[in-house]
Amino acid sequence: MQDAQQFRRWDVVRYSSQRPRDDKRIESRRLDHQSLVITGSLPQRERYGLVAPMVVESLEEERAQGHSLAFIRPKISRFTVEKKPADELEDERQRYELAAKQTDLFLGPIIPYAPCPYRFKYDYETKDGKRTGTCQDWETEATFFHWRQQYSEDETVKRMKARWGDEMPAKGLLFAMGTHSQYPDTWLINGLVQMSEVGQLSLDLG
Repeated sequence: MQDAQQFRRWDVVRYSSQRPRDDKRIESRRLDHQSLVITGSLPQRERYGLVAPMVVESLEEERAQGHSLAFIRPKISRFTVEKKPADELEDERQRYELAAKQTDLFLGPIIPYAPCPYRFKYDYETKDGKRTGTCQDWETEATFFHWRQQYSEDETVKRMKARWGDEMPAKGLLFAMGTHSQYPDTWLINGLVQMSEVGQLSLDLG
């Protein structure tokens, strides 16, 4: 996106969109990226009121209703950091380099990036039972790369485990869940929102 369109968490944006022909999920939209405009930022005091009504207890019930997006407050039992095999990392690099060579009418060339060498996973429980999911929150990987510039890789992993595995769950953590168009029955951890049950909501990754 253009610099003026690069929105941050809690920014309020306006855009034009249409229903995709190849994706039947209720919430799916195909955006006109050129139409996106940032109109402001949601004040801290209003964030809890926005998110809290959307928190659900059962992903299975949401899927039965045809939904593909949901917030849940899971009971987290473990956070793990797994190093990706070398062949998997190389495959990710090649696939992204291939995508970077393609152009889009609205977006232009895709800027290449280095795939994260680690996979971040949560073992958690909801009303539906126990699950294990990979955390695909963009800010998680971004923080890993940011910290690795300051510390050794071992120290970075240690800090990730402490922050994501202990500190954030202790303060109250919501998972922003979503499904993939090709795997509509599989829920993915697409985002993390720090929010206690008493109405305090924040996200300070440091």
